[in-house]
Amino acid sequence: MSIDPRVALQSLTAALEEHLAAASARRGDGDPSVEAAFFAVADAFEVYEDALYEAYNEVTPLQVFDDEEDEEEDSEVDDEDLEIVEE
Repeated sequence: MSIDPRVALQSLTAALEEHLAAASARRGDGDPSVEAAFFAVADAFEVYEDALYEAYNEVTPLQVFDDEEDEEEDSEVDDEDLEIVEE
């Protein structure tokens, strides 16, 4: 079952509005409503991207980054990246 890209875009826009509302009402670091809104935007974007591709064979210039991938990349350090500085 494919989703109409316009409907998916409306859902993405609504998710962005909710994220703005949550961010502006943030009650400190790690506010669960901001985190939930963040993931809702990411999910809505992926649905929109899929719908756009299915309907028109087109994509956006945007990408959703996964924090787990970033943490794995940060933990992998090559010896070539290290430099010993002697004073």
